[in-house]
Amino acid sequence: MKISKIFLNDFRNFPELDLNLSETINIFLGRNAQGKTNILESINFASLGTARISKDTELVRWNQPAALIRLNFSKADVSHDLAIEIPTDRRRRRILLDGNAVKLRDFIGKLNAVMFSPEDLFMFRNSPITRRKFLNIILAQASPIYFSELTTYNRLIEQRNNLLKKIREKLASPNNLELWNEQLADAAAKITARRVKAVENLNVLANEMQQEISAQSENLSLVYEIHNLNEVDAPQNFGVEYLQNWYHEIFKSRNFTDIKRGSTSFGPHLDDLQFFINGKELRLYGSQGQLRTTALALKLSEIKMLKNSAGEYPILLLDDVMSELDAERRKKLLDFLLNQKIQTLITATEKAYFPEKISGKIFNIEKGALKFEE
Repeated sequence: MKISKIFLNDFRNFPELDLNLSETINIFLGRNAQGKTNILESINFASLGTARISKDTELVRWNQPAALIRLNFSKADVSHDLAIEIPTDRRRRRILLDGNAVKLRDFIGKLNAVMFSPEDLFMFRNSPITRRKFLNIILAQASPIYFSELTTYNRLIEQRNNLLKKIREKLASPNNLELWNEQLADAAAKITARRVKAVENLNVLANEMQQEISAQSENLSLVYEIHNLNEVDAPQNFGVEYLQNWYHEIFKSRNFTDIKRGSTSFGPHLDDLQFFINGKELRLYGSQGQLRTTALALKLSEIKMLKNSAGEYPILLLDDVMSELDAERRKKLLDFLLNQKIQTLITATEKAYFPEKISGKIFNIEKGALKFEE
């Protein structure tokens, strides 16, 4: 998977940007707040249909009616043209793939990208929401079915919560909950089973990368924690059918509690992902160096997982991470990317982070414009 061209119009601080990319390494140099990260953000948004900021409209340049992202990319040796219009008014954004309008659910997984930024270092100590989001992004890109199942689950949670509030206010009967419990149990079981399987695969790949980066001194293990699974004696290798029955019983047993709360107090929307280095919980005992190494190992294992599902590597986006790595880790990372022929876009403030000669292109960005290209 490669991107050959990026065109931006009124996206963030870019009035207009037109870039032809290298198939290998693309380095964007410049001082902070010049727009380097915005280039990576445009690709990440095009891949996932969501931004790291709260509102899509914040992607539009100040006082402009709309932003445009246009990418030429190839997948399985087939060329595609992608255009995304992001308006500031009440119109919905438009996604055009090869000139045809498509919905987000039909586009997810067509253009895969993995983004790594210093913010990822906080994932281990932030709330479980960030770790669930990490898993959701991997699975949504690897499997369009998962994205559809997650959308269904979130819709059912919202509808059940609305019903719970009505029951609490004596506007509906508690008997109406049974139908929602059945549907929600089925959706929850599918989500959980896929996440458990993904973590099993990620566990192997991430530990391999962790050992390689740490010179074999660290073993990384991941544990998917199903919310309150310890309430029952689960079999060792449980599947979807077991989870369906278990979730249904739990939802039914929580009816009274959930009515009082006005929200669903159980399900995969409350699950967590834990990380352990040499048997010790990373969140509590990990050093800053171990956090950096683990974050990098996870991203590299993520691109391997997507390669296994899609048959080719995704685009890798590295936002100001070279400053977080020492010289030896930077060299290992660049060697790995070049050897695997992974198209990578990297932002940095200093050219000194890179070798004098490197395969690819260097772009200098200043005040929302391409200053010059090397």
